Amino acid sequence: MFVFLPVAGISINLFLLIGAGAVVGFLSGLLGVGGGFLLTPILMMIGIPPTVAAASDSCQIVAASSSGVAAHFRLGNVDLKMGVTLLFGGLVGASLGVELIKVLRALGNADLLITLTYIVVLGGVGGMMFVASLKNLRRGTMKPKSRGPARLTSFLNRLPWQVSFPRSRVRHSLLVPFFLCCAVGILAAVMGVGGGFIMVPMMVYLLRIPPHVAVGTDLFQILFTCAGVTYLQATTNHTVDLVLAVLLAAGSTIGAQIGARVSR
Repeated sequence: MFVFLPVAGISINLFLLIGAGAVVGFLSGLLGVGGGFLLTPILMMIGIPPTVAAASDSCQIVAASSSGVAAHFRLGNVDLKMGVTLLFGGLVGASLGVELIKVLRALGNADLLITLTYIVVLGGVGGMMFVASLKNLRRGTMKPKSRGPARLTSFLNRLPWQVSFPRSRVRHSLLVPFFLCCAVGILAAVMGVGGGFIMVPMMVYLLRIPPHVAVGTDLFQILFTCAGVTYLQATTNHTVDLVLAVLLAAGSTIGAQIGARVSR
């Protein structure tokens, strides 16, 4: 059974789209990842144009992250003060990313940018994890500790506009979370991802935010940043395929429930 996707301009098997969403939703429920960094490449491989795949994936992330934000609110894991700071940075970055896509679409290079960004970002993240794993394997008990983290902390403490975030139990310059999430917002617009696979580790290891608060706060900014990306992509670039987004959201919802039960 095939369904026509009006914005993508192609017909795709209905069950293939729902199945793709279900697989990513399953991994989301099992591992606690948003899944956008997996779903967009899958859509590209089954024939969806990269610009449409990225924009429509942002739309379904809004639906998928809503329930997660509600759950973390009930658990008290959302730092609203930090979340609003991140959100401003994310929206600024999203606006820049959408405008970048608009310019590159006019030049005919938008699809190439999205493909190369995935190669560079995911390859870079995987490479850093591999190197970190090797260092952990080689590290001996007598090896002197690196002075890098102490120097970085000292640098962050000297930045202006220092503000306390009581829920996260940290104190940072507003510039740090703003610019970090600004970069993530650009990636959200270009790659169609929430950015949690990058933002949460930075919040935990760089900003020293407790992991459970980092996850809840990041979901908060993902919800509104991806909503902003979806609106901007729909009004500026006209690349949001609502039929595609609804089918993906339906599949990911089913898969997430199964993944959560398996995880439990």
